[in-house]
Amino acid sequence: MAESVPVRCPACRRPHAYSSPVFPCACGTPLSLPLLHSGIPVQVRHRSWDDSWVGMRCPDCGRNDQWPQPEFGCECGAVIRLPVDTVALKGPARTPAQFPAAPPTDPAGPGPDPELAPTDARPPFNPVTIRTARDALTAAAQYLKWLGYAGVRIASDRVANGVDLRGEGVVAQIDPTTRPTGLRDIECLWLNCLNEDSAGAFFSLAGYAHDARMRADQLGVALFVMDLTGTPQPVNDAADSLIRSDPRARP
Repeated sequence: MAESVPVRCPACRRPHAYSSPVFPCACGTPLSLPLLHSGIPVQVRHRSWDDSWVGMRCPDCGRNDQWPQPEFGCECGAVIRLPVDTVALKGPARTPAQFPAAPPTDPAGPGPDPELAPTDARPPFNPVTIRTARDALTAAAQYLKWLGYAGVRIASDRVANGVDLRGEGVVAQIDPTTRPTGLRDIECLWLNCLNEDSAGAFFSLAGYAHDARMRADQLGVALFVMDLTGTPQPVNDAADSLIRSDPRARP
C-alpha cells in the first residue's frame, strides 16, 4: 500500500489516516500520487472537473496521464482534498520496486471497510473511475449491485421523480454536481423510499450541507460520498447499516 499520512478534516477537525490510491499505468507500473506532507487539506465546496485531475508522468515509460486528485469523505459529510507534491510528480525515473504494489483484484484503490461487510463474504469491489456525470451513475449502480441488490438500473422517470437508480428493494439518487447536496434532495429521496417501500441510498461527489446531513440522520437516509476513483464511502450510521445488511433477507 501507499504510505499512510495523518490528516485532520478542516470542517470538523476529526483525525484520519489517508493513503493515496494506487493506479496502474498503461505500461503496468503501479503509481500513486505523491502527497505534499507540509500541505494543508481543503474542503471541496465547489467541484470543477478540471481541478479534480492532476497530470503525472510515469517514470518507467514516460507516459503522461491524468489521475484523480487525492480525496476522501469525512464522517461529517465533507469531501476533503489533499495537496499533491507537484515537484515529485516531475522527479527522476524510479524503478518499479520503489512503487507500492497494487492489489491485483482492486487496482483502483481500497474498497469499503471489510468490517462493514455482511457475514457472507463479498468479492472485492471494483470501482468505476468517474470522469463524467454518467460515470457517477454507473459507479453507484455497480456499488449497489456489489451490496447484493438485484436488477439495479437507471430509472426511466429520473427527472419527474428524483430517483436515479432503481433495483429490487432499493432506490438511489446521485449528485455529481460541484456543490454539496442540499436538504431538499435528501427529503425527496426519503419520500420515494416511503412510496416504494424500499431502502434508499444517496451518493454525492461534493459531500453534504450541514442541514442535509442532520436531516438524513433523522430520517435514516444512507449517505455516501464518492471520490473520482468511484469508491463510495459511508458518512452516516444509516449507510453503515446498509452495507452490513443482506438485501436477500428483506421480506
